[in-house]
Amino acid sequence: MKITTSSKAMALVISLALSLGGGYLLGTRHQDHEHEALAPEKGQTAAKVQYTCSMHPFIIRDAPGACPICGMALTPIKTEKGEAASEPGEIRIDSVTIQNMGVRTEKADKRKLQRTIRTVGLITAAEGRQFSVNAKIEGWVERLMVNQQGQQVKKGQPLMEIYSPELVAAQQEYLLAAKNRQQLAASPYPEIAGGADRLLEASRTRLRYWDISPDQIQAMERSGQVRKTLTLYSEHAGVVTSKKVLEGMRIMAGEELLQIADLSKIWINAEIYEYELPWVKLGQAVQVELPFAGGQVIDGSITYLYPYLENETRTVKARIELANPGFTLKPAMYANVSIAAETVADALAIPVTAVLNSGKGQTVFVALGNGKFEPRTVKSGVRDDTGQIQILSGLNEGEEVVVSAQFMLDSESRLREALDKMTGQKKDAAAPSGKKADAKALDDLFK
Repeated sequence: MKITTSSKAMALVISLALSLGGGYLLGTRHQDHEHEALAPEKGQTAAKVQYTCSMHPFIIRDAPGACPICGMALTPIKTEKGEAASEPGEIRIDSVTIQNMGVRTEKADKRKLQRTIRTVGLITAAEGRQFSVNAKIEGWVERLMVNQQGQQVKKGQPLMEIYSPELVAAQQEYLLAAKNRQQLAASPYPEIAGGADRLLEASRTRLRYWDISPDQIQAMERSGQVRKTLTLYSEHAGVVTSKKVLEGMRIMAGEELLQIADLSKIWINAEIYEYELPWVKLGQAVQVELPFAGGQVIDGSITYLYPYLENETRTVKARIELANPGFTLKPAMYANVSIAAETVADALAIPVTAVLNSGKGQTVFVALGNGKFEPRTVKSGVRDDTGQIQILSGLNEGEEVVVSAQFMLDSESRLREALDKMTGQKKDAAAPSGKKADAKALDDLFK
């Protein structure tokens, strides 16, 4: 069979058409497969890529660009497949940013908390062992037996002799009353004898009120002679800490002449800061080190905690009472005080660096995994010597808290919270135009 030229041409056209049609169908099918591969699975929505700055993670953008603070190029926030969205109040940071920020975490665990409070104490004379010597009558100091500040005196030791015209007149009245009593003692009238007795007793009481001792009164009654001067005797043993009188000086009734302190026992007032008060209790053992005595250490205990703070130092005084043989401890000296506080057993504790303090309370950031962090309000207790702080509420054992760079997490959390409040994202989804306005407002914060 002979094939003509026109037949050959027709066959070529049909072959070309089939080739083009098959290629179109194959290409269309290939494109359909690609669209199917890129399309999200049923029930899922396409993940939106956002961008942040590795140095300032609170900068979040919907498109690439530069950080408004440092100018660095924004990097995409990577979201793992199947990762759940952040809960309200949580923040999420990618692993690269976490590493750049230097975020470290530690677990909250239970342990024993111990503390030794080291402070300074001031040595003072015991308040109940300080005495004032004063005159109860006007006169002149005829003789001063104790004439030096710092001089030791014994109980009953004479201090000074005072001349007073009133005292001379009082002695004369007493002698007259004593003589009158002798004369009227044999009176047949009991009222007269009783009146003489009462007059003598009144004169004797007056002399006692002026610090004339019973021995001096009896000696004067036996001799029948008036003494020109009155001798003042020390009623306490101690050291003269203040001397305000000179020999020959005129003194007035009620005027303080000497101060005497018994230094056989002294007080040490240790300064305790407010945050140390939970560790300090009555009866706790203390050690007092004396730097001026070659580091000598004396054992004692806390006998009293003052119920108020000193305005100047904002501290509470803890009193330590010690015996002072040989007067080694001298008032106004300083001593180093170590207070061994009681151990707090089985306390849930975290590093104190994990706690952010503000006027409203205390906050920690809990690591939830996959770059998520949650700010948590906690209540703290005592702190120990190793930098651990007790957590009373708000945290569970085993939870991980951020111990470094948490101030950056805190700033991001606060900025996002403020942005949410401005845009109303907690109630309604923000419109795209609103997002652009928010981004511009955030940029304006750093201009």
